[in-house]
Amino acid sequence: MKSPSLLLPCAAALTILTLSSAFPSAYPSAYGDDSSTTCNPTTGGDDLVPVRREVYDDGRIFDISHRYTPDMPNWGSEDGIGQFLWLPASMKNGSLANNSEMKIPTHTGTHVDAPGHVFDHYFDAGFDVDTLDLGVLNGPALLVDVPRDTNITAEAMKSLNIPKGVRRVLFRTLNTDRRLMWKKNFDTSYVGFMKDGAQWLVDNTDIKLVGIDYLSVAAYDDLIPSHLVFLESREIILVEGLKLDDVKPGLYSVHCLPLRLLGAEGSPIRCILIK
Repeated sequence: MKSPSLLLPCAAALTILTLSSAFPSAYPSAYGDDSSTTCNPTTGGDDLVPVRREVYDDGRIFDISHRYTPDMPNWGSEDGIGQFLWLPASMKNGSLANNSEMKIPTHTGTHVDAPGHVFDHYFDAGFDVDTLDLGVLNGPALLVDVPRDTNITAEAMKSLNIPKGVRRVLFRTLNTDRRLMWKKNFDTSYVGFMKDGAQWLVDNTDIKLVGIDYLSVAAYDDLIPSHLVFLESREIILVEGLKLDDVKPGLYSVHCLPLRLLGAEGSPIRCILIK
C-alpha cells in the first residue's frame, strides 16, 4: 500500500554518474548471473566486473529479495519508483569518498508490514517495524504453490493442507509466473488473500509469518479487510514482494531482517532461504 517515503543516508563506493546509465532496464543483464567471474583489484578496465548472484554456497542459499531499480513497481504508479539513489558527494567531483543518499517508499520492493500500517491506534502507540519479533522473522518456513486459478480464499487455503505447527509460510502465486515484480507498472490484477482466506488462516493454522510474491499480501478487491484480519492481533507478520522464482516448494530456513526504523509502519527487508 502507498506510504510516506523513507529518506536514508548511506556510504558506498559508487562509480555511477547517473541512474539512467547504471540501470538501463528494470533488471540489468547481470541479474541472475551466478557465474564464477571475479573482480581483480590489481587491474583496471574491463577486468573489474562485479558478480550479482541470486544463489549462493553451491545452491544452498537463495536470495528471495528483489533488487531495487528505478523501474521496479510502486503502489499505484505506472512509472515504477523512479530515481531513488543520488550521489551528492562524489570522488569524481573532488570529495574524499563517494557518499550516496536514497529515498524510497517503505512499502516498495521486498518489505515488511507492521501493525501500524492499517491500525492508526497501533501506529500512535508505537507498534512500528522496530517492535517486530525477529524470532518470527527467522526460522523454519514452508514454501507452497497456490492454485493458479484463484485468489487465496478459504477454499484455496483448505486445499493447501498446511500442517498444524507450521509457523511461517511463503505463498508462491500466479504473480511469480506473470513476473509482476519485474514490470514497472503497478498491476491491480495481482493474486492475494481475500478476507475469508485471511480469516481461515488465522482461525485454523499456527502461521505467524505470511510471505507473498507481490506488493501486497491482500488482493486488491479485499485490500484493507484482509490486512485488518492479519494485523489486528499483532501476532502475524506480513512480508511482501518476495522473489520466489526457481525455488522448489518445500521446507527451508528463512531469514528476514527489516531496518530498525523508529516510527515506520513498513520497511525494506532482506530475505534469504537456506536449504
